[in-house]
Amino acid sequence: MPDTPKPSDLTKGGAAHSGPLTEERGRTALADGVVEKIAGMAAREVPGIYALGSGLSRTFGAMRDRVPGGRSSVSRGIKAEVGEKQTAIDIALVVEYGVVIPQLAAAVRHNIISAVERMTGLEVVEVNIAVNDVHLPDELDEDEEEQPSERRSRVQ
Repeated sequence: MPDTPKPSDLTKGGAAHSGPLTEERGRTALADGVVEKIAGMAAREVPGIYALGSGLSRTFGAMRDRVPGGRSSVSRGIKAEVGEKQTAIDIALVVEYGVVIPQLAAAVRHNIISAVERMTGLEVVEVNIAVNDVHLPDELDEDEEEQPSERRSRVQ
């Protein structure tokens, strides 16, 4: 079969998938979460991104990360709608202070579109970016903030 991909074609350095998800012998369905994870990883590759998600989703995510056995969510702050041939992605992020936001947004958008289209074969029709906050250099991370139970008592 000439159209059957070789194992080397399936890795990062392999050829881009350009065929449809519906083929002669069946169809391939992608869950929204698959596209969300790919987009999350692609967005994190861009310098100047501090975190993904709104303040509320980051707070819930930080609590979930503290639960034993819990995993951090690569797709936090990302919502994808996946169709048979196309996908649309919404992403919320926090940027580092000092970055040029329009340039950062363009780089994030480009990285997400490239990764999703290469890995899934879906056409990315739009990537909507919401910048929800700017992280200042002297701000503490949610994980770095002192918890009430960890504070030292002034009296013994």
